[in-house]
Amino acid sequence: MSASVTQIWRHPIKAHGREALDRVTLIAHHCLPFDRAWAVAHENSAVDGSEWARCGNFSRGAKAPRLMAISAELNEAAGTITLHHPDRPDLTVNPDRDGDAFLDWVRPLMPEDRAQSARLVRAQARGMTDAPFPSITLCNMASHRAVEAQMGQPLSIHRWRGNIWLDGLAPWEEFDWLGRQVKIGSAIFTVRERTGRCAATTANPETGQRDADTLGALRHWGHTDFSVQAEVTTGGEIALDDEVTLL
Repeated sequence: MSASVTQIWRHPIKAHGREALDRVTLIAHHCLPFDRAWAVAHENSAVDGSEWARCGNFSRGAKAPRLMAISAELNEAAGTITLHHPDRPDLTVNPDRDGDAFLDWVRPLMPEDRAQSARLVRAQARGMTDAPFPSITLCNMASHRAVEAQMGQPLSIHRWRGNIWLDGLAPWEEFDWLGRQVKIGSAIFTVRERTGRCAATTANPETGQRDADTLGALRHWGHTDFSVQAEVTTGGEIALDDEVTLL
């Protein structure tokens, strides 16, 4: 195997924007720093951020596809996030202070027939990833290209909302890593489960419109999974172009 890191992404507010990184320092048994550090509880949820909660408690792309077109930059020193969307003016907020301004900004992106966004909450225990453990998503570019080929059209990788993208593997090789350890840079991960996918992946991350039957394409292989969820077991730094070693 001769694989390397091609992209690193974090999502400061769950389902509300993505941000590219050149390198990141990982801590054992923690999510990628500031990934899903905040989440947006909807009006039918009692979640306050004090404990991990399932994705159904939050506003997300599966129910509100226009959210998929948000991008973001987190200024760690200032404690602010700047949000962009093709249909909204840019907004810079302190997510711990400016919840009302954020909700005003995102409200036009929410379908009227869905539970409305009610609170921007900080994840106090760990990042609000979908897995019931502090997960980091490892994605395989070859698997992505296989889905593109099956559909006969190019697809943005942002449909999958992954963290670490790897190239140099065979398509779907990552599924053989379950229960194994993989070293990336100086960090070591244990691969714990495949990532089941939802309707969020059918929305175009440039427009926020549903335009691709990604789930139907995945069923060609007898599943609706893409990528794997891993947990950091030895902390360390990873960066673009770092090598990937299966232990």
